[in-house]
Amino acid sequence: MGKKNALFLCIAVTALVILGLVMLTSTSIWVESGEKYSMLKNQIAFIALGIFAAGVVTMFDYRKLRAYWVPLLLGSVVLLAMCYVPGVGREINGETRWIDLPGLPRFQPSEMAKIFVVMSLAGWYSHFQTETQSFFKGFVFPGLLMGIPVLLIFFEKDMGTAASLGGAGVLVMFVAGTRLPYLTISSVTALVGMALVVWKNPERMGRVMAILDLESDKYKYSDGFQQLRGLYAFANGGIDGVGLGNSVEKLGYLAYAHADFIFPIIGEELGLKFTLATVFGFVLIAVYGIGIAINAKDIFGRLFAIGLTSIIVVPAMLNIGVCTAVLPNTGLPLPLISYGGTNMLFTLISVGFLISIHRQTIFQSREDMPVINAKKQCVRI
Repeated sequence: MGKKNALFLCIAVTALVILGLVMLTSTSIWVESGEKYSMLKNQIAFIALGIFAAGVVTMFDYRKLRAYWVPLLLGSVVLLAMCYVPGVGREINGETRWIDLPGLPRFQPSEMAKIFVVMSLAGWYSHFQTETQSFFKGFVFPGLLMGIPVLLIFFEKDMGTAASLGGAGVLVMFVAGTRLPYLTISSVTALVGMALVVWKNPERMGRVMAILDLESDKYKYSDGFQQLRGLYAFANGGIDGVGLGNSVEKLGYLAYAHADFIFPIIGEELGLKFTLATVFGFVLIAVYGIGIAINAKDIFGRLFAIGLTSIIVVPAMLNIGVCTAVLPNTGLPLPLISYGGTNMLFTLISVGFLISIHRQTIFQSREDMPVINAKKQCVRI
């Protein structure tokens, strides 16, 4: 891993975005009620905006952000809090994670907050590099920097995004050097708290119980319906798929086939080869994102790159786990592929920050060491 990290990262991202546009063209037409291909046009507009924003970010020296992570984090917390303001926050499918601001399209502040949370953790640990193993400066205070936005997202009833951001934050803290017992105890406590909230919520508890027996009469037409139809889509597609545009499940059977459950439609129409290729694309993002982090010359860039890679890859892992009925349904989109303008915009901006970190890295070529008084040996015949 070295000078080609950014190149291979861009190739993987481009391939996933193109695949997403192809599958959105195939799936969205069945759920559109107005102008034909309106979802596709909207997604292309956000991709163009994301590419432009990523290009601007790429040319920016990421190290200057170290001085501004506090106001950026506070701004994201304010936007998250606005989801709870009547008339500003918008509830869709029982989750209040969208806000409407004058002159702006509806968007999810949690997508922007993910970038600023990992940036704030990187900024904190770069300032207290020698105290990463202390209890307060190495665990409590950075835990609060991450915990407040995560809790705001969690109580929006967006448990999937909260879990993925919490996981990404824990990864950053682990790489920074926070003591493993602190992280273990806090992670177990968070999981127990989440389990209690799920247990008290019949709808979410039903999703958990459904994955244990999707084909039972109790769940196959209710809490486990989406995941069961997703498995049917994978089974119908087999290795080679039924052909692009020939999916049966997208015809009203599998809800959100253009968004949260677009991965099973890839399996049905394009087959196992493309589902594995999709997974491999996210593996490449993880590998080359970590490669950019390893080569970064400062602790801020190293931790920021780890965090940026995590907020792309961790949600992808959760989405794939949900679509294959390994995890309960969380409502998370598949980054770079699922329909969703805010998610696409800030995912591409995250990629732009990774490239910015790579551009500021100085690669030194190894020169051959001079050999003094070298002797050559030969066999006399």
